[in-house]
Amino acid sequence: MRPALLHHIHQVADDDLPAYVYDLPGLREHARAIRAALPQRVELLYAAKANSDPRLLQALAEHVDGFEVASGGELGHVRGLFPDAPIAFGGPGKTPAELDQALDAGVHRLHIESEHELRVLSAVLGERTADVLLRVNVPVVLRSVALAMGGKPSPFGLDPAQLDPCLDIIACDQRIRVRGLHVHLASGLKATSQLALAEEVLAWAGHWAHQRGIDLAEVNIGGGMDVDYARPHKVFDWPAFGAGLRRTLARHPHLTLRIEPGRSVTAYCGWYVTQVLDVKFSRGQAFAILRGGTHHLRTPAAKQHDQPFEVIPDDSWHRPWNRPEARDEPVTLVGQLCTPKDILACRVRVDRLRVGDRIAFAMTGAYAWNISHHEFLMHPHPTFHHVDDAEVPVPHTYACRTS
Repeated sequence: MRPALLHHIHQVADDDLPAYVYDLPGLREHARAIRAALPQRVELLYAAKANSDPRLLQALAEHVDGFEVASGGELGHVRGLFPDAPIAFGGPGKTPAELDQALDAGVHRLHIESEHELRVLSAVLGERTADVLLRVNVPVVLRSVALAMGGKPSPFGLDPAQLDPCLDIIACDQRIRVRGLHVHLASGLKATSQLALAEEVLAWAGHWAHQRGIDLAEVNIGGGMDVDYARPHKVFDWPAFGAGLRRTLARHPHLTLRIEPGRSVTAYCGWYVTQVLDVKFSRGQAFAILRGGTHHLRTPAAKQHDQPFEVIPDDSWHRPWNRPEARDEPVTLVGQLCTPKDILACRVRVDRLRVGDRIAFAMTGAYAWNISHHEFLMHPHPTFHHVDDAEVPVPHTYACRTS
């Protein structure tokens, strides 16, 4: 953890815990490295669904080519922050009102998920025009992926046989221009697997376009780059991915490739900071009860993992009784909810953990607060803090014990 970030975590008042603390310089550096690793013909869109915090989006804006949204709410939020930024609007089940909103907002691309959605778009167009990508569920075999959106029966996209009826509709409606294909099939892939999938998708897309006499200009392969919560310091291999894409694109000299990562961009910039309220033992096992819980940070429950964390000791103790603690043993970190599923990390060994110490959960910059059930039990919401080196003096180094 950077000294400026740790300093800020120490400065957050107890009454403001739990707190999300976002490392903006770290985010900018990471986004800059991603952009530098990618070939020129790869456009980088950030998937706002991962984390739509305005200051995170503003920090990313200078490093990405645009944003991907998946609802009218996200569209209004992003367009309000960036009136001129390219926006791609994807996701199933777009309502007529959302399609109308997208047209008024001047979205750069609409990702069409079905023949019905295409007909609804045609019905609301009026005098406007639309540039679309047809989302296709390409027939590939996906093995050992965290989430599979394609390669099997799926609510996402069109089967290949359903593409031709869409092309017929577009051929009869000059207001709609098909620019290419969208093929987001899986999430949780390492660089080598992502490259292999991209090559397979582009080969399929090129063959499909050639058969139909289509000049294929764009393919969007989505996101899904792997984030390893068990090894926080091992990030997706963007340099290897970029080098592989250069080789792949050399076989497709006129194609623009687009990617839409979310989790792999912002996960590392966020920390969920809370405090130990109680340490107790049940049948020989230690439990630490924390402020907050999975109603603030649903990621470990959703992905069934132990959220990585650091213990930040607080040596002050002013109670007249002995301070409860666990020492050199596995501890299960749980929240305040009345459910046994409120677990943030299960039986993780700590050197020492006491009531009053702080816990800083790492990798909470994506799919964390924004996917959590905020109102369950009506606990207070966390506070939000944005650390920028220009705003925070770098202090002396603090001792920090890692779990």
